[in-house]
Order: sequence, then structure tokens, then C-alpha cells
Amino acid sequence: MGTFSVQLQVGDPSGHRFETIEAMVDSGATYTVLPASLLERLDVDAHATRHFMLADGSRVERRFGRTWMRIDGKADVSPVVFWDEEALPLLGAVTLEILSLGIDPVNRRLIPVDALLLPALARLERETTLRPRYDAVPALPAASLVT
Repeated sequence: MGTFSVQLQVGDPSGHRFETIEAMVDSGATYTVLPASLLERLDVDAHATRHFMLADGSRVERRFGRTWMRIDGKADVSPVVFWDEEALPLLGAVTLEILSLGIDPVNRRLIPVDALLLPALARLERETTLRPRYDAVPALPAASLVT
């Protein structure tokens, strides 16, 4: 998939003050990664540190927090990783999911998508003929159960 960037508004924890940055859309990145100085300027607190595996196989430890993110008028609180100043800001998959945004790689843009709600699928499976038929599974001979 080709890469592209979007205007990402990053907010303070109360959602009152935002700064706009250009972030690379990266569905291969789990979390949104932003310069630590930006997050500190917005008074975002790191509530944990986490280990991350980089593309080259190395492991690093970075601070981890939550704050407001806004893209095209869609806003919500999202996890964020405090990263080095020289690193390119990345918009990760978790933030995209939280904002119900998908990637249109052909037109290089973000598009609204419906969120997937698995409990609804589980209920549908129970209530329809799609549920598994355990009576169709052949029984094992008792001798095969002994180890």
C-alpha cells in the first residue's frame, strides 16, 4: 500500500486546545506515534511505559498516554506513544479504529467506515441456523481419549 499523510489535530487531555500536525497514515503501526515535545506542550501525561518492537527487530521502551485526536471533525480519546523528536509522526491503526476511519489506498485518503461489533455477530449466530451443529461432529472412540 502506498503511504500518504493527513492533517491530524492533537488535543490536550481536556479536549480544549489542539495543535495540527502532518502525520503519515500507517496501518502497520498499532499506535499513533508523536514527538514527545508536542505531547508535553499539550500537557499529555504518560501513564505507563511500554516495550515496542521496531521494523528492524529491535526493542525500545517508550512512554505511553492518552489524549484527544481529531481528523475531519471526528474526535475521540486515543492512546499515543511519546517518541523521539526526529521521528515522523505516525497515525496508527488503533486511532483509525477509534475514529471509525479506514484507508482508501487508491485515492490516498481516509474514509468513514462502520465499526465491527462482535457481540452482535455472536448473538446472530445463536439466533440463526448458522450456529454450529455439534451433532454433526463424529464421536471419537473412547480408546483414543486415553493418553
